[in-house]
Amino acid sequence: MEALRVQLLAEKGEISVPSQYVQPPENRQQRENPNANANTNTNKVIPVIDLSSRANLLDELKKACKEWGAFQVINHRVPTGLLNDMRSLGRSFFEGRPMEEKLRYSCDSASPASEGYGSRMLVASNDTVLDWRDYFDHHTLPLCRRNPSNWPDSPADYRKVVAEYSDHMKALAQELLGLVSESLGLTCQCIENAVGEFYQNITISYYPPCPQPELTLGLQSHSDMGAITLLIQDDVGGLEVFNNGEWVTVNPMSNAICVILADQTEIITNGEYRSAQHRAVTNAGRARLSVATFHDPAKTRQISPAFHPPKYRPVIYGDYVSSWYTEGPEGKRNLDALLI
Repeated sequence: MEALRVQLLAEKGEISVPSQYVQPPENRQQRENPNANANTNTNKVIPVIDLSSRANLLDELKKACKEWGAFQVINHRVPTGLLNDMRSLGRSFFEGRPMEEKLRYSCDSASPASEGYGSRMLVASNDTVLDWRDYFDHHTLPLCRRNPSNWPDSPADYRKVVAEYSDHMKALAQELLGLVSESLGLTCQCIENAVGEFYQNITISYYPPCPQPELTLGLQSHSDMGAITLLIQDDVGGLEVFNNGEWVTVNPMSNAICVILADQTEIITNGEYRSAQHRAVTNAGRARLSVATFHDPAKTRQISPAFHPPKYRPVIYGDYVSSWYTEGPEGKRNLDALLI
């Protein structure tokens, strides 16, 4: 059964959240949970890398990938107007369309990662606490998966903007994986060749105001399944990355793109670079919006380390995805299960 849209729950004006959204104490935001396993550090800052400055670029990238698995990039050549257009499209869908119209685009709740409008990330048989989030997932690459008729037709340029954004994100993902490869002394194409043709999804996530943010999460702690994720957010903030036992807030930068290394890149680099464990927190005052672009291997692709001796067992990506969606991420347990 499909979860009720979180936006509808928020608009009811209740003073408490339904029990299925209440996180166990050890997973909650620290601000009203001083006994949590990990605190939120507001002093640490995720690395920011200027792609226009080639001096020390590979050294900066290597340090960010080893220590964080995530960083923000500026001067990335993706037009600022396009970033703003994507954020505007998301707002127009979630805040400008009546619910009956949005529900016409509902995804298949029985099929993980199906295209369209939804609320539940994991399969319905998984009883994990629900996230305080609605989303719209677009299947954008390869082109044989791209069917703009499955996307909203309003505003008039919605489909055109998503397609253009997809192409820019692919180019940036290729550039970044090339730099990541070179920073390890590998050939530029090494990681991209290991991943194969990109399967790209663009997910617009909408986090409504929450009456009890201290009890909920917008998105539970996890690392991404695929190769590399490129994310933009609005000015509200709420993305956090786990680093050395602490949750660190990724401060919004309007022109920056947040780069998140995912699990298959950790496997390919044999653990030299770690995928980033991250989450989204909620707030009571303002709705938050982010746009994440995932670049994954084909389900039939076998992923294995590029270094020897290997620290991870080879895995068929489709098997990895099935485990992630049925058992739940719980941090990085699916990746840790492949350790030799």
